Amino acid sequence: QVQLVESGGGLVLAGGSLRLSCAASGRTFRNYHMGWFRQAPGKEREFVSSISGSGTITYYADSVKGRFTISRDNAKNTVSLQMNGLKPEDTAVYYCAAKYGMRLSDASRVDYWGQGTQVTVSS
Repeated sequence: QVQLVESGGGLVLAGGSLRLSCAASGRTFRNYHMGWFRQAPGKEREFVSSISGSGTITYYADSVKGRFTISRDNAKNTVSLQMNGLKPEDTAVYYCAAKYGMRLSDASRVDYWGQGTQVTVSS
């Protein structure tokens, strides 16, 4: 069992930055591919970014590539998402996610979810 707790959401002006963090419980954190998804009102939950267990391989949605950076610290059981150049269309609830042993890219294949944190970007 893995528990995920996000933090760092908030309200920011367009062009600003936020850093989301996710703290994970459990002793096998490095065995999990970690990622972030987001869900805007009236829309489906969508993939944002993911990172391999070792932290050496990262993936990004085209909509955030070049603006967001994912990282992890296996010693602290944390994964972070640095979001720069935020746009109003980035407004959503952001969810931390974990998938055992496999690349994380599909919301239907996630093993564990965090409770979500709201990110609001005003224009």
